[in-house]
Amino acid sequence: MKHLIRLFVSVLVPAFMLVGVAANSAMAQDKAKAAAKSYERLVLVDNAKVVVTRVTTKPGGESDSRLRNTYRVVYVLKGGTQERTFADGKKEINKYKTGETRFVEPDKAAYKIKNTGKTDIVIQVVQLK
Repeated sequence: MKHLIRLFVSVLVPAFMLVGVAANSAMAQDKAKAAAKSYERLVLVDNAKVVVTRVTTKPGGESDSRLRNTYRVVYVLKGGTQERTFADGKKEINKYKTGETRFVEPDKAAYKIKNTGKTDIVIQVVQLK
């Protein structure tokens, strides 16, 4: 009987460990997919004169740091609050109102954004080439 219990445990414990490793790996992949979907740029038009994108930032979502060096028109489909973080650590708050349109000049410094609100922010950006 003791031999049977030892055999059972020697098979059962590694099986549980293997299941745990597989589950942990799957959870890590799910987190990576969720992070990738927290900030999404969808190109709607890209031709010789203009690029039109729709940018969706979920609550807590962040962009990569970028320097936007062109003139842009931004139309806010769904507003909210974003925090801009510059390379030197300086931060500023940027509030978007639904239905608002902005003309934006080229950036002077690269920054990344983070949605600090509780709802998605959706903007449509027309970038002149």
